[in-house]
Amino acid sequence: MTDALSPQEALDVLLAGNKRFVSGAQEHPNQDAARRTEVVPAQNPFAVLFGCSDSRLAAEIIFDRGLGDLFVVRTAGHVAGPEVLGSIEYGVSVLGCPLVVVLGHDSCGAVAATRSAVQDGTTASGYVRDVIERVTTSVLAVRAAGRTEEEDFIAEHIRHTVDLLLDRSRTLSEAVAAGRTAVVGLAYRLTDGAAHVVTARGVQAPDAA
Repeated sequence: MTDALSPQEALDVLLAGNKRFVSGAQEHPNQDAARRTEVVPAQNPFAVLFGCSDSRLAAEIIFDRGLGDLFVVRTAGHVAGPEVLGSIEYGVSVLGCPLVVVLGHDSCGAVAATRSAVQDGTTASGYVRDVIERVTTSVLAVRAAGRTEEEDFIAEHIRHTVDLLLDRSRTLSEAVAAGRTAVVGLAYRLTDGAAHVVTARGVQAPDAA
């Protein structure tokens, strides 16, 4: 994007791109040789996209964006450690992104593995165990509320991640409080490609659940 966007405008642009993707009317903006040359000197993304590493969630594709539009950070189950927090803070404080998105999705392997681990008392090997441990809080919260649907676990983990980012990052929470940045949690459906708002901080999102 060439002009500075407000947090609301950035969210609107992102969701509009997703609607084009869902309907098959993609415009494929900023994906040509001219754009490649334009962004060589510097980048000016309009959103930080923190999402799950799942291969079916390629951010620039599902939001119909291109080079230099999104500052993307991805981990399995969108679990957040110091490196993730530092990357997001860089996007907000250095690059000036007016929007941070946490992107979760259905059929998430990390959430499914955590649900199985909690239910069966099993443990994973290696560093996969660390991923499961970081998702466990979300799974336990849903179970404690007596909910069992997959969408409940996905939505809760998205909310938990948004809360965690704001709780642990003073840089991010102060940017939201000042109105410079918003944090939005989106849930993506693999079947139709649609992303809907689960939670929003610092921006109006009528369809937030």
